[in-house]
Amino acid sequence: MDTIFCRNGTETLEPLKAEVTGSIPSWLQGTLIRNGPGLFSIGNTSYNHWFDGMSLIHSFTFKDGDVYYRSKFLKSDSYVKNMTANRIVVSEFGTMVYPDPCKNIFAKAFTYLLNSIPDFTDNNIVNIIRYGEDYYAASEINYINQINPTTLDTIERVNYRNHIAVNLATAHPHYDDEGNTYNMGTAIMALSGPKYVIFKVPAPTSDMKDSKKKSHALKNLQQVCSIPFRSKLHPSYYHSFGMTENYIIFVEQPFKLDIVRLATAYFRGDTWSKCISYDQDDVTLFHLINKKTGVAVNTTFYGDGFIFFHHINAYEEAGHVVFDLISYKDNSVYDLFYIDSMKLETQKFTEMSKVFSPPVCKRFVIPVCADLKGAPLGTNLVSLEDTSATAVLQKDGSLYCTPEALIDGLELPAINYKYNGKKYRYFYGSMMEWSPQANKIAKVDLDSKTHLEWTEEDCYPSEPTFVASPGAVDEDDGVILTSVLSINPEKPPFMLVLDAKTFKEIGRASVNAPIHMDLHGVFIPQESELK
Repeated sequence: MDTIFCRNGTETLEPLKAEVTGSIPSWLQGTLIRNGPGLFSIGNTSYNHWFDGMSLIHSFTFKDGDVYYRSKFLKSDSYVKNMTANRIVVSEFGTMVYPDPCKNIFAKAFTYLLNSIPDFTDNNIVNIIRYGEDYYAASEINYINQINPTTLDTIERVNYRNHIAVNLATAHPHYDDEGNTYNMGTAIMALSGPKYVIFKVPAPTSDMKDSKKKSHALKNLQQVCSIPFRSKLHPSYYHSFGMTENYIIFVEQPFKLDIVRLATAYFRGDTWSKCISYDQDDVTLFHLINKKTGVAVNTTFYGDGFIFFHHINAYEEAGHVVFDLISYKDNSVYDLFYIDSMKLETQKFTEMSKVFSPPVCKRFVIPVCADLKGAPLGTNLVSLEDTSATAVLQKDGSLYCTPEALIDGLELPAINYKYNGKKYRYFYGSMMEWSPQANKIAKVDLDSKTHLEWTEEDCYPSEPTFVASPGAVDEDDGVILTSVLSINPEKPPFMLVLDAKTFKEIGRASVNAPIHMDLHGVFIPQESELK
């Protein structure tokens, strides 16, 4: 692999006008904000894993056919501490650090043990979340950092635990048509017992918007429901969840966090990455929770073990809940992102990565309204005709679910979010050919089971983002946005704009500044004037 993916990034503090070739639609007005790791060494110290790098947030602002680029490091407490010390002093996912020998290591260790689940970091590298009218850099910890979406300045750090008792939370929430935000967290130290918690942050009211002194939307946070761990000391890892009009879908996979190992990681020199493992002999549970009542469907739905990170979409049809996700046979994909692996020569890296589990897009179908009492054992209760997914009645009244395979090799999925929770036809994603860094993006047609691709020599696009055209009627009426890196030093990075229907290039905006590989982000329509 080219070291371009793990080079230290730099800030572009003021808006930099990009050079446009082709054309940018005049109706495309707003800002695409993206988040990801962008600083991999500080002083004489370096991170071990790509997910450890300090967050570097960048934005592409579309204004009257022009594009402006800006980037700033998230000024998290972790970033400030590291930069002040000129070395890595805060532990991350794959990098454990220890205090200076002159400090009282026993006092540090005792405090660590008392807290049980430590605050390793507030380095929020994964996504940008909207709560109310505020935007936050987020990862999978109890801290999020509010940012100014125009200037990218860090405003302040916010602790979920001041609003709800969770130790971990996802960076992939859902938004409904009313502007409410739904998310999930893990309450490891809850007095009532460890549990997964689903919560809702209501949309701001007109009174809140008009108030001169606005308060954090999180102050109005409401718990929707909680789900007990099936194993008190081994909660499931989850990166995202599904949502339909009436249900929250939580997939409790056998990819588990070891609480005891985490609590003693400091003494044994283990990193966070060593405290999570895949139990290939266990099953996967599918929990369906009514969004309005917070009550879970009492039928047990389960399937074979697998690992997944991203839901694609979910919807309801004829008494069924349909949800699509991207699965893996094991957790070996994590190892591809160790910095030593990413710095291997391309051919060696390609050969090494062939032994790892590739992503597979799968569809599960849950017959949530099926009559179990009158059905013979062994009956497939999925009655939808356009799927090979099954849900077979077992002797104990549970349903054993098998998925339909949709497409191989695609990750970082995106949809037209107006169809989130609704029946849909298209999704978009990054295609990975034996590499954790995608060299193609694709549009998948779920009706025809076909896909279109965009690729260019030496180019690596990021996660695609769909933006609908004004007054769009068709699901794919809009554009696809993706920032593209090139390993060719003669080709600058650029923002690519594709016609979402044809997947043909409309235009690109080349940036005369370094751009880093990112993870996720959000498009904010009609962003305010550049400052």
